[in-house]
Amino acid sequence: MSDEDPKITALKEKVKAAEQEIGMAVMFHETWKPTAYEEELHKRMGESFATQAFLIVRMSLRRETLLALMRIWDSDKKAVGVQSVVRTLRDQQFFDALIASRTDHLEGYLRLTLEEHLRGTLGEQLAKVGALVDKYTKGGAGFDAFRKLLILRNGQLAHRQASPAKAGGFDATDEEIESFYLDNLEIVSLLLSIVLAHAFDLNEAADVYRHYAKFFWAAALGERTEGHPDYRPPA
Repeated sequence: MSDEDPKITALKEKVKAAEQEIGMAVMFHETWKPTAYEEELHKRMGESFATQAFLIVRMSLRRETLLALMRIWDSDKKAVGVQSVVRTLRDQQFFDALIASRTDHLEGYLRLTLEEHLRGTLGEQLAKVGALVDKYTKGGAGFDAFRKLLILRNGQLAHRQASPAKAGGFDATDEEIESFYLDNLEIVSLLLSIVLAHAFDLNEAADVYRHYAKFFWAAALGERTEGHPDYRPPA
């Protein structure tokens, strides 16, 4: 049986859950991107029956991306709650206990040296992740975009309301969503390092799924495009 501090164990579970959610977001988002931005793909699909299914897939990928990203920010006690994770890490007593848990297998000079190193390295990482989370907290530069996404998720994605709420008359733009996505990659990468001592570059993972998507969508075309099994040349 582990004698690890229960608070540290609980925080580790939250970060593991965040890793799973961001992994889903990466898969969905990088698969979605070509459907939104590749003009050649749009030309191949054209105005066809196949395009209707293509649009359904594109909408579903976008929906699942946003749901996964927003689950990282849920404030429910059973959810990841990235804001509460950072708040816990900012507690000096907890932070000291986390560092001690990394060094308690050592003694003397080696332990002191590692503690000093971790205090500096993890302190810098905490400052970075804290700034990113603060960005999407009330008063932060990205809070307006976050609020739009929250209203979208609660009003249309997670469940539908009879009269969907308006986010100040505007929807979150693709640019705002992309920025939020990239910031979440950085947030989770930093938390994996701080809490789990895992070095995982989520941008590299995104490259992998981007590569998969490239080859998948290269074969997609509508039945009015030559090469489709049901293509019929114009009479």
